[in-house]
Amino acid sequence: MQDIKLIVTDLDGSLLNDKKELSKEFWDLEKQLVEQNIVLGIASGRPHHNLLTLFGSIKDRTYFLSDNGSYVTYQGNELLVQMLDPDGVKTFVEKSRMLDRVYPVLCGKDRAYMEDNEETLLRQALQYYQQYEIVDDLTKIEEPVLKVSLCDLINAETNSYPHFKQYETTYKVAVAGERWLDFTAFDVNKGVGVKLVQEQLGIGYDQTMVFGDYMNDLEMMQVAKYSYAMKNAHPGIIAAAALVTDFDNNHNGVVRAIADVLQLNPKEQSAK
Repeated sequence: MQDIKLIVTDLDGSLLNDKKELSKEFWDLEKQLVEQNIVLGIASGRPHHNLLTLFGSIKDRTYFLSDNGSYVTYQGNELLVQMLDPDGVKTFVEKSRMLDRVYPVLCGKDRAYMEDNEETLLRQALQYYQQYEIVDDLTKIEEPVLKVSLCDLINAETNSYPHFKQYETTYKVAVAGERWLDFTAFDVNKGVGVKLVQEQLGIGYDQTMVFGDYMNDLEMMQVAKYSYAMKNAHPGIIAAAALVTDFDNNHNGVVRAIADVLQLNPKEQSAK
C-alpha cells in the first residue's frame, strides 16, 4: 500500500474518541505523513469553523470537507460550495417542529442557527457549533444554508429519519450519528468531496485511504480502494467498506491502522 497519496478521515466515531478528543499520537503521525508526501483530508458533518479550531496548526496543508462535503476548502480557498435551496430548508424546519424532542439547526458558512436553547440540545450542539445564534424563526434566515441538521434527542435513525425518508429522491438525507439527521443538496456527500480532492491532486481511487463510522460516510467508502469502516461502525458502513479497523475510535483505531499499513511509529505529542 505504499502508493497511498491521500488519507481522508471522518471525525466523530472515527478519528475522535467518544470524549471528542484527538489522540496524542495523531500529531506525530500527521508530520510523518507530510514527510512521505501523503495528503490528509478531514471529512465531517461538523461545520468549517469547528474544523479550523481543531486543526488550526495544520490548516495550510489539510483539505477540509465540512458539512458532509457541502463545503470543501484548502489553504483558505473554496473548492466547493453547495447550498440547500430555500424551499427545502423551510420544509425540513417546519416538519421537524412537529416531532417530539427533535430540534433543527441551520448551518451556514460561518455560524449555525437554532430556535431553541433547551439545555440538552445545547449540550449536544455545542460540541460542534461554537459559533451560533438563537433566532425566533429559522425559516426567516436569509443567509445561504449549507446543511440542515436535526438534533434528535430520542434517536435519529428510528425517530426522525422515517418521517423524512420520502425526500431521498430530491435531497441527500443521511443519518450522521445517534442524535443527528442531516440534509444537504441531492448531489452532495463526502464521496463527492473526496473525488474533488483526488482531482486536485491528480490521483485516483487506487491511491486513496478513507475512514468512517456512520451512514453519512457511505459514499466515501465507494471512492477509495482502501476504505476502512471503524470497528465501532454502523453495520451499513462495515458492509460497504473494503476493510475494518482492528481497534475502535476509543482505542485510536484510525491512527493505529495508518501506522500499521505505512509502517510508521507515531509518538505521543501535543498539538502546536
